[in-house]
Amino acid sequence: MTTYRVRHNASRFLIHLTLAGGGAFMLVPFFWLLSSSLKAPHEIFVFPPKWIPDPIRWSNYVEVFEVVSVARYAANTMTITIFATLGVILSSSMAAYSFARLRFKGRDIMFGLILSTVMLPYVVTMIPVYILFSRLGWIGTFLPLIVPDWFGGPITIFLLRQFFRTIPLELEDAARIDGASRPRIFAQIILPLSRAALTVVLVLSLLQNWNDFLTPLIYLHKRDMFTLALGLNALQYFEGGLDWTHYVMALASLMVLPVVILYFLAQRAFVEGIVLTGLKG
Repeated sequence: MTTYRVRHNASRFLIHLTLAGGGAFMLVPFFWLLSSSLKAPHEIFVFPPKWIPDPIRWSNYVEVFEVVSVARYAANTMTITIFATLGVILSSSMAAYSFARLRFKGRDIMFGLILSTVMLPYVVTMIPVYILFSRLGWIGTFLPLIVPDWFGGPITIFLLRQFFRTIPLELEDAARIDGASRPRIFAQIILPLSRAALTVVLVLSLLQNWNDFLTPLIYLHKRDMFTLALGLNALQYFEGGLDWTHYVMALASLMVLPVVILYFLAQRAFVEGIVLTGLKG
């Protein structure tokens, strides 16, 4: 028994040591980003690299707000992210509930078609969708970045459908006996019980819209409508080259900060939601 316990503890120690080493290795680029954001421009690309800035230039974070319209870019990004995420949650949850609970002709075929769209690369639909939005007069507005999310997404619909199928049918039957309608059952029973899965959809949508670069690049042409990703790109390539690198690093650090905070706040519910979505086929 003692030998088994020693081996078990040793294996656990090796596993934790390996994971800790891998985690530390993955954090190296992030640490370099933070370190570079506090350096002078000529210190960023020195070799061997200087990991600890000396002196530390906290002024980089202040000056970047003077160089570019960070507040405007952040406001644009938050507007797009909030409304697009709200659309994904509402539309995907309703579609997922229909596929999980309602019985109608062609349900499985329709669900299969929705999942098959995952295999379509974005570049295949990019030009037709651009022509559609151009004829609608939406080019140069936030609508192409928000409205498509109000029609749901195949991945989010799949995740929520799988989670809804783990909720016992007896709960809905009891509510229906008490006179509850389908919308009331959905709003007062299904959604409150699906916080973990909804958190997964929330996190995925927030990350996608917050970090999106290609879609805003295609549809947003005026600088005052840029998102943080476009502002970062403009600062890097059109505002003076390497002399601006420390500002690029500072703005990139500010852009990553909300993502890190979101991870620490939602990691438990996110993992729980991912695990439970595959319990029932």
